[in-house]
Amino acid sequence: MTSPNSPSTPRHVAIIMDGNNRWAKSRGWAGIRGHRAGAETVRSTIRRAAEQGVEVLTLFAFSSENWKRPANEVSALMELFLLALKREVKKLHRHDIRLSVIGERSRFSNSIQKHIQSAEDMTRGNRGMHVVICANYGGRWDI
Repeated sequence: MTSPNSPSTPRHVAIIMDGNNRWAKSRGWAGIRGHRAGAETVRSTIRRAAEQGVEVLTLFAFSSENWKRPANEVSALMELFLLALKREVKKLHRHDIRLSVIGERSRFSNSIQKHIQSAEDMTRGNRGMHVVICANYGGRWDI
């Protein structure tokens, strides 16, 4: 899926995934509908970045601050994260894309932790684009 880099192609692109909830609510929809739309956008972003020859794509997906959201929203986000891990990792692997998840994993369910580890193990040797998901990650990690 990766094409040779052109001089104008950035080597590393980082995206802060923010505003899905507000986007949905501005249309009178439930917030989770915005998060589902955001997941679809992530799929197309990964595909386009790989096609353009981006070497590393970092997605700030779930801040440590997001745990303060209502419990039903956090639960829906965790279900969406788990579903994405289950559905998308084989596609990433087929396209030689490596996946890493950074952040404090211990707060995630055992099932999510196992799927993260499995995804990283499956894609570890891939040589295409490297997708880094920042999950339960906050700016304080940098201090």
